[in-house]
Amino acid sequence: MDFLKTVGGKIAGGLVAVAVVAAAIALWRMDGVERQNLWSGFLNILAWLGIVALWPWVSFAVIRWVNGLGSNVAGGLLVFGYTAAEAALLLWLCGVPSGPTGWTFAGVGALVAGAYNLLACDWIAEKLE
Repeated sequence: MDFLKTVGGKIAGGLVAVAVVAAAIALWRMDGVERQNLWSGFLNILAWLGIVALWPWVSFAVIRWVNGLGSNVAGGLLVFGYTAAEAALLLWLCGVPSGPTGWTFAGVGALVAGAYNLLACDWIAEKLE
C-alpha cells in the first residue's frame, strides 16, 4: 500500500509540474493585451474573494441584531441578501458573462459565497449568544 501511495504522489506531483510549465509557457506566449486582461480578471476575482471572506466579520452587529429577532426567516433573508449583493458585485467586477461557461462560473461563485455566508453567519451568531 505504501508503494501505491508513493507512486501516486509522484504521478500527481509530475502532473502538477507539467501543468505549471504549460501555464508558464502559455503566459509567456500571450500578447500584452491578453496578459493584461488575464491579470485584471485575476485581481478582480481576488478582490471579490476578499470581500466575500470579510463581509460577515465586519457586519457582526447586523448579525447580532438579526439573531436577537429569533427568527430563522430573518437569518435566511440576511444570508440571501449578503449572497445576492456579493453575486451582483461579482457580475459588476468581472462583467456580465456572455456564454454558458461564464454563467456557470458566476453561479458557482454565488453558491460558494452563499455557503460561506451561511456557515460564517451561523458561527458568529452562536458566538454572540
